Formats: sequence, structure tokens, C-alpha cells
Amino acid sequence: MDTIEIRPIGHVESTLTDLADAPKQADEGAPEAWLVLHDGLQAAAADIHPGDGLVVVTWLHEADRDVLVVHPRSDTTRPLTGVFSTRSPARPNPLGLHPVTVLGVDGLRIHVDALEAVDGTPIVDVKSDLGRDR
Repeated sequence: MDTIEIRPIGHVESTLTDLADAPKQADEGAPEAWLVLHDGLQAAAADIHPGDGLVVVTWLHEADRDVLVVHPRSDTTRPLTGVFSTRSPARPNPLGLHPVTVLGVDGLRIHVDALEAVDGTPIVDVKSDLGRDR
């Protein structure tokens, strides 16, 4: 298999608009945000309720796909490390994994707690967080 196809199912609405201002992890001051799903996905989202734990899978569209090694957390005092051993967004396939808790649901708009993705980030999947389900 040479290629695969990933289609966005929605996008993130957030007050974070500048990648430089985004926290590296959600627990470092990320704001609440909205997952805005595309029309036609009502059945897929029908069983999402406030209090549910989800893992949001995003396409980190502003990431550099050519980077293979980084200084973890952008700290140049730390040794260069292969991206597969880090959570750096810079990587060959920049998928983001974001555990969140649902705060509210309004149709195809899902309000979630701390999410470090910037406004407009494509969502490629939403999965139940089995360790945090109701």
C-alpha cells in the first residue's frame, strides 16, 4: 500500500489562533474548544453526552512533515531525539491525539474541556476514551 486517504470529519473551533501561543499539552493552559462535525455525521455522534471521555484525532496541518529529530519540548539543552519517541507535532504523519471530556453537545457541535489544537485544525476521528467512559 503506497497511499492511504484520510478525510476530515470536522474542525476545531478555539480561541487559540497562533501556533506559537498554543500550549504543548492540554494541561498546560489549553482552553475549552468546540469540535464541529460535518453535516451527515449525526448518527455517528448520537451517543456522545456531557461527561464522556473522548480521544480526538486531529491532522496537525501546520506541522513540518519533514522533521525526523527534535529537541523534546523545543528545549535545546535536551539531546536531539527521534520524533517517534516524542509527542512533537513535527513528524511524517502529523496526527494529534487529544484526550478530552465532553462539556456539552449541541447537534454536531461538541463542547470539550482543555484542547491544545489551534482554531481550524482538521478533525479526522473521534473515539471513546475507554478509560474515562461513563
